[in-house]
Amino acid sequence: VQLQAFGGGLVQAGESLRLSCAASGIIFSRTTFGWYRQAPGKERELVARIFVGGITNYANSVKGRFTISRDNAKNTVYLQMNSLEPEDTAVYYCYAPLDYWGQGTLVTVSS
Repeated sequence: VQLQAFGGGLVQAGESLRLSCAASGIIFSRTTFGWYRQAPGKERELVARIFVGGITNYANSVKGRFTISRDNAKNTVYLQMNSLEPEDTAVYYCYAPLDYWGQGTLVTVSS
């Protein structure tokens, strides 16, 4: 199983980014995926999750600003991040059960 995350970068507060996670070696349409993040000096935390049927859930800190989605035809999961805040600065990881992680992509939001 391989998860390749990309799309991070440096943006200013209020701007948007879209992260992508391309998956291979997995039955994509039958898999739950998640995006996690880890800020400097903090523990890794769940940001958003999308289940097989398309049901989603989000951390309270990103509700209304972030949207997770999936494209089963492209084996790709997305995280659309709007109204970014400096507190969103972190390395973002995509995740699939059981304990498969992408390599992480850095998001830096300047104030």
